[in-house]
Amino acid sequence: MAENTEHLALWGGRFTSGPSPELARLSKSTQFDWRLADDDIAGSRAHARALGRAGLLTDDELSRMEAALDELQRRVDSGAFAPIEDDEDEATALERGLLEIAGDELGGKLRAGRSRNDQIACLIRMWLRRHARVIAGELIGLVNALIAQSEKAGHTVMPGRTHMQHAQPVLLAHQLMAHAWPLMRDIKRLIDWDKRINASPYGSGALAGNTLGLDPEAVAHELGFSKVTDNSIDGTAARDLVAEFAFIAAMTGVDISRLSEEIIIWNTQEFAFVKLDDAYSTGSSIMPQKKNPDIAELARGKSGRLIGDLTGLLATLKGLPTAYARDLQEDKEAVFDQVDTLEVLLPAFTGMVRTMHFDADRLEAEAPTGFALATDIAEWLVKNGVPFRHAHELSGACVKIAEGRGQELWDLTDADFADVFADFLPADKAPKVREVLSSRGSVNSRNGKGGTAFGRVREQIVDAKAEVEELKLFASSTSDGPAYKAPETL
Repeated sequence: MAENTEHLALWGGRFTSGPSPELARLSKSTQFDWRLADDDIAGSRAHARALGRAGLLTDDELSRMEAALDELQRRVDSGAFAPIEDDEDEATALERGLLEIAGDELGGKLRAGRSRNDQIACLIRMWLRRHARVIAGELIGLVNALIAQSEKAGHTVMPGRTHMQHAQPVLLAHQLMAHAWPLMRDIKRLIDWDKRINASPYGSGALAGNTLGLDPEAVAHELGFSKVTDNSIDGTAARDLVAEFAFIAAMTGVDISRLSEEIIIWNTQEFAFVKLDDAYSTGSSIMPQKKNPDIAELARGKSGRLIGDLTGLLATLKGLPTAYARDLQEDKEAVFDQVDTLEVLLPAFTGMVRTMHFDADRLEAEAPTGFALATDIAEWLVKNGVPFRHAHELSGACVKIAEGRGQELWDLTDADFADVFADFLPADKAPKVREVLSSRGSVNSRNGKGGTAFGRVREQIVDAKAEVEELKLFASSTSDGPAYKAPETL
């Protein structure tokens, strides 16, 4: 059958004319909402069966309706059917496609008992739940890359920083795992969010439900939801769960950006802590020597985009009355952009992390510098009976002497320590402070739960691996019900 390109609208009976060209251009959304077509057809299958159970479609009509929807899906998958300029949105386009296949009499029955309001509220939930699992899977890949790097790092010690200043030595593995845990929390946020969004608005109609005796629970189960929204107005109009997804996406971007910033700094000539693989770096169009950390920089930049999508969506929602308003059309572009951004960013970022190479010798050499062992001196004094207030001052006095001479703490003489500690320790006791003047000794002494001692870091890696196995259950699960058919491979 030749494609019918005649203008179709889902409204207009009380209007004396069609929309102006200006309004049509403003209202058009197929340029971004066509990606919901598969979910829309799945919803139509479930809705058709509900109409059949309610006696509004005969068995023969239901059979022909399902066959027509299957054919429509095939045409969408192959590209034989697509929106035309006059289609207002994906729902309009798909109804036009259905009428081409099933005819006006049968195809025109499908719209009974549903509105674009409950349709789109349901479709965005279906689409986001599916892609939440994709993003979770990509995040698990990144976490595994960090865990692998942490295991490879072994006992390597590096400078730990606060305020970007040398603070205390830490294991490289400890620093890397500090980025793994926030990413795992992002996955947990998706899992927790999925529990709240796991409710179907289908059957809410425009806002008040319907009078046709349809079974929204059955439709919900066919679409992969465990229940129906409790309030039809809330079901069609609320977008807090879309905004919550947007927050999780933005928070994920922020967590990745913080790691990106460290990699960018570590990759500078001045730091020289890490080298990036050639396959995950770029060069300069004018400077032949350049090797740039573009993936990390793009990740840092795209975090701002993810935040902007969230901010724009929240600004759209804040002034809306309940129930549905056309402003809600703006929810989709924000989260579509976030999903597209994360799904292209995460594989590249994971590859960069997986293949980067740390200079263990450089890290070890820098770990104790910058008076990073000053706290160890203070705590050694505490262990020898000196109140911490005084121990802090005494350690600071050692720093002052070394700094004045252009030395490090271990360069001080036994006489220096004896002089500084004279009011608190015997002269022969003071030189024993050298027992703690090594970065490896500093690290190994911090063996409380969550500390940077090797045994504790090994412990958290084991815990992280176990947690990842649990998180995989969500990433590998499906949110699609039996009414959904995956697009055919062309």
